[in-house]
Amino acid sequence: MVKKFVASIYLFQNNAVRGFSDHTVVDTDPVRLAENFCKNSVDELMVFDLSDQAEYESVESADAAHEASLDTLKEIVSVFDKPVFGGGNIRRMEDVKKILYTGCAKAILDYDRDDNFALTDEVNEKFGAEKLLAMFNNPDRIKMLPSEEQKKVSGFVLLNVHQLHETEIVSSLPFYARIDQILLNKLLEFFAVEQVCGVTGNTINDNVSQILSLKELCSENGIEVKFPRAELSFDDLKTNDQGLVPVIVQDEKNDEVLMMAYMNRQAFQDTIRTGMMHYYSRSRQEQWLKGETSGHYQYVKSLTADCDYDTILAKVSQVGAACHTGNRSCFFNEIIAGEEEGSAVNPLTILSEVYDTIADRKENPREGSYTNYLFDKGVDKILKKVGEEATEIVIAAKNPNVNEIKYEISDFLYHMMVLMVEKGVTWEEIAEELANRH
Repeated sequence: MVKKFVASIYLFQNNAVRGFSDHTVVDTDPVRLAENFCKNSVDELMVFDLSDQAEYESVESADAAHEASLDTLKEIVSVFDKPVFGGGNIRRMEDVKKILYTGCAKAILDYDRDDNFALTDEVNEKFGAEKLLAMFNNPDRIKMLPSEEQKKVSGFVLLNVHQLHETEIVSSLPFYARIDQILLNKLLEFFAVEQVCGVTGNTINDNVSQILSLKELCSENGIEVKFPRAELSFDDLKTNDQGLVPVIVQDEKNDEVLMMAYMNRQAFQDTIRTGMMHYYSRSRQEQWLKGETSGHYQYVKSLTADCDYDTILAKVSQVGAACHTGNRSCFFNEIIAGEEEGSAVNPLTILSEVYDTIADRKENPREGSYTNYLFDKGVDKILKKVGEEATEIVIAAKNPNVNEIKYEISDFLYHMMVLMVEKGVTWEEIAEELANRH
């Protein structure tokens, strides 16, 4: 199991605070804090909305605080280029939906609350175990669930690390251990526990600048962590007479060419080590981290050398604009214009990629996968979900919040593609049929 270093952000009155019960402000800008965590090589991020702990004059003001936290969570997801898990202030299914609709990879149910404990069946039915974590202080709560019921979430967040071994006894699921204060060399002991998939808490937050060193230490001790490894070294590449290699940079989501720059040996090594694009400036004759002054970082998704080993193609997740002019891409000065402007996101590519993922799940089942759950239940269950999601589109269309209909259409398309795979219908066949209706 790959062990994760997981940072935490606790949102309280528009600030990031120290913890659930310690509301000491650590940063007045939670989004900036998330960016800092991301560029310091943490693997995942947990964000907790503590608005239900505040004193408000009315229900309306409390709800407004909750909505503000959700807006902040959405911004955090947009700048943190790794999985984000959201929790806190969950009282009903709608709260889980809103958290996942911000783009969070998982929602965290608080099993110390009876209302969250009781939500498990409903949210699992809607989203599947892979979208859910459950946190608790005392594993006695887990003892109340049979082993099959426990699998309705993908894992746990253990808030009381002193209950670590008790948690191992009552469940076989992986879990995150929250640790607020510990000697760093003691982390190895926790990572060595088989079921611990990651460590979170202020031990990670307070030592975020040392994450890479800690990962090196883990790797040296045989603990598998997310640590960048390159198949090629800089010596395998052919440089120009200045010792540089040109780098073409593409957006990994839509293959848009963003910019072209150069790397020397140090920039190459820094890029591999940090997972963030570094370059060498020929005009300034110095190293530079993309986004260091603008905040428009580029997170590495893949690096590939061409056939002659003299050019690198980098696919990245781009934060903000790639060009110093403020344009998304540096390539905006038209010489010969195409007949039609291309879309920023190719919908056919996205739909095909999701379809292929669903088809792969059918051929290669994965335990805890909601997609496999639907296939296992059969076509009647799939049809039921397609009908439910279609109804939710109708309901969302009556809501003044335009985001609601966007999210519900996305849910519908996903379930529709599960049905397509189940019945052996491809997007190419649908496209051909639509073309015949022109």
